Amino acid sequence: MVPSTLSDDLPSPAGYNDNIKMPKTEGTVFHNDPSVAENGAPEPKTPGQSQKSKSFCLHDQCPESRPDVFSVTDLIETVNEVSKLSIAHEIIVNQDFCVDETILPPNRGIFHVLGLMKMGMVNYTIQSFRPYLQEHSIQYEQAKFQELLDKQPSILDYTTKWLTKAATDITTPCPSSPDSPSSSRSVACSLPNGAGNNSEPPSPTMVLHQDYLNLLLWDPENEEFPETLLMDRTRLQEMAFQLHQLTVLSSVLLVARSFSGEIFFSSPEFVDRLKCITKALTEEFISRPEETMLSVSEQVSQEIHQGLEDMGLTTLSSENTASLLGQLQNITKKENCIRSIVDQRIRLFLKCCLLHGMQESLLHFPGGLILIERELAELGWKFLNPMHHNQQVFGPYYAEILKNIIHPAQAQETDVEHN
Repeated sequence: MVPSTLSDDLPSPAGYNDNIKMPKTEGTVFHNDPSVAENGAPEPKTPGQSQKSKSFCLHDQCPESRPDVFSVTDLIETVNEVSKLSIAHEIIVNQDFCVDETILPPNRGIFHVLGLMKMGMVNYTIQSFRPYLQEHSIQYEQAKFQELLDKQPSILDYTTKWLTKAATDITTPCPSSPDSPSSSRSVACSLPNGAGNNSEPPSPTMVLHQDYLNLLLWDPENEEFPETLLMDRTRLQEMAFQLHQLTVLSSVLLVARSFSGEIFFSSPEFVDRLKCITKALTEEFISRPEETMLSVSEQVSQEIHQGLEDMGLTTLSSENTASLLGQLQNITKKENCIRSIVDQRIRLFLKCCLLHGMQESLLHFPGGLILIERELAELGWKFLNPMHHNQQVFGPYYAEILKNIIHPAQAQETDVEHN
């Protein structure tokens, strides 16, 4: 047990399910070690190898989730516990969790109906027990993680590096011209209470919120992902993609509005049509940005031209059309002014959600993003729920780590009160 907590007042869903049964078998197994097959015993590990073998994954299917030597009985028990923890976590952070029809065999008639009835009962049970499960979810996940930590004390190594990075970002003076507008360093400088804005050392909560935002900038190739968030990694990758797509979408809408005026953008139908076109065409923006924006610019230009014609208004001149196409295609550049401002304001909104909650953040919605208010609010909820749940579950561990990272004068502030 660790004495202090980092927690907030937003509720989070809860629950768990245990349907994994495996026979217990005594014995000892060696994992991923070719020397075992040849010599019957593992070769001694170098410091680097030893460190690598320490990493413990909380996800059921992670191949690095077990140490090199493990009794089969312990292994089976650990797999069962991790599996239960993964299922519980999914029910906790995903309000829409349910058993899907795709699990049914391709039967027809009465068997298919019976299968649907069984699924309906399972989903009804999940929803019925959700309030009870929610009440105990934090203690449940803490207990399971503590069991894993007792077996492998080093499983917080990557989490420590992750927390240290945000503390460094916040306390390091901001450069006059950052290399990348979307870097964690740049994001920390552009957000409230960022580096250079406050001479006081950062509070633990400030560091943790910056850490959560940094997860949306995570390099997919970087395997040193914080252990306490491994079960949310895929979810966070999806949110990072959605954030990127919303940045491009909002940038496109702002440029289009500057050329067509408010006459079109006061029409929800026209805005929704532009949104659908842009979303569909930007699915592959990350892999093919130039080609994508070429298609987007041509399609948006055609929509504006057709709209002006339909309303009997003067269409854009050749010069204005060329300017519209150029500005839309320029969105491919990360340093594009409109794209940079939109990206910063989206992240500002997400940080405000962490600090003040969704309701208050929606009352103070960032200027220029009103056209994507619905989509951004949806992303905000998706981001807020798992991050607050993570803060409630792992706050005590974060507090202990942060005491050794932030300024000693802040050590007494590591216990952030539950509001």
